[in-house]
Amino acid sequence: MSMADRTVCAAFRELHAPGRLLVLANAWDAGSARIIEECGAPAIATSSAALAWARGYPDGNALPPSVLATAVAEIARVLRVPLTVDAEGGYTDDPAAVGDVVGAVIDAGAVGINLEDGAGTPDLLCAKIAAVKRVAARSGIDLFVNARVDVFLRELAPAERAVETAIARAARYRDAGCDGVFVPCILDAADIRAVAAAVDPLPLNVMALPGLPAAAELCALGARRLSAGAAIAAAALARVRRLATDFLRDGRSQALFEERVDTKATNALFKRA
Repeated sequence: MSMADRTVCAAFRELHAPGRLLVLANAWDAGSARIIEECGAPAIATSSAALAWARGYPDGNALPPSVLATAVAEIARVLRVPLTVDAEGGYTDDPAAVGDVVGAVIDAGAVGINLEDGAGTPDLLCAKIAAVKRVAARSGIDLFVNARVDVFLRELAPAERAVETAIARAARYRDAGCDGVFVPCILDAADIRAVAAAVDPLPLNVMALPGLPAAAELCALGARRLSAGAAIAAAALARVRRLATDFLRDGRSQALFEERVDTKATNALFKRA
C-alpha cells in the first residue's frame, strides 16, 4: 500500500469513530459525486440502484461488473475524498468471483464497499467477506467492508424477532471480518440502540427513511453512519420526469430555469480532473 493509499484508508476509517455520525449523500456518477463533494461531504458513497439506473440497468445484481468498475474509476478520478462503493451482493454467488469483482473496484479507486446478504444465506455472505478481505490484503488496501444485513429491508424475520435476527447475522459477519454493519429500514429508536450496542465496536450504518430519527439523535443512539441510499437520485429523477412532462406538453421554458446549477461554476468543478 502506498503512503497515499494508507492515508485515504485511514481517513475513511476515522470517519466512523465512536461519537460521530458519518452522513453519506449517495452519488451515482462522476457529476453527482463531484457536486456532493463540493457540498462538504467528507466521503462519497455510491448507491447501487442509482448507479445502475444511470448506466441503463435495474438494481438487483444486474449491473455487469465491468460496467461497475468503469463507473467507479470515473467517479474516483474527480474526487479528493474517500470513495466507498455499493457492490450489492457481489454480482455472483461464487465467493472467489466476488473477490475478483471487488478487486477491480479497488483498482478503480475505492477504499470501501457495501456487500449485502440479500436473499442469500449468512454462510454465503461470510464466505464472500472472507474472499474480499483476502483480495484486499493482496492488493495492499485496508478495505472497509460494510456488511449489509437485510432482515428489516426484506422482512426476513417476524417483527418481534427482527432485532434478534439482525444481531445474530451481524455477529456472523463480524467474525468473518467485516468492518461495519449496515441495517437498512431499521427505524425505531430502541431497535437502533439495541443493534448499535450489540455490534459495537463495529459502526452501525442506517438508511434515510421518513420517520428515522434526526442525525443528533442517531448519534446518541449509537449509530455512526447514515446513508441516503437511492433517495437523492430518485428525487432528482422525479424532477426530471416532471420538468420533461411539462416541457413536452407546452414547450414553456420558465420552469427549466427555476432551480439549476450554474454551468460555468459546474464546469470549473471538473477542470482539475
